[in-house]
Amino acid sequence: MKAYILIKIRAGELNQVVTELRKLPFVKSADVTFGPYDAVAVVEHNEINGIGSLLTKSIQPITGVEQTLTCLVMDL
Repeated sequence: MKAYILIKIRAGELNQVVTELRKLPFVKSADVTFGPYDAVAVVEHNEINGIGSLLTKSIQPITGVEQTLTCLVMDL
């Protein structure tokens, strides 16, 4: 299962947050974006609960992360 995690980051902490995201094992990529969200992370896990666990235990606790929005990818 794949998901896009859209992330709002506190001012001045963008580089630190993206660097930390890229270190996480299930994060396939993390990039800076322009618009209402500051970064997007692509995550993959074999089950939805794994994505939820990664989000709540590894991504949201990163210093500077203010808000996340998870968009699950649907295979057609």
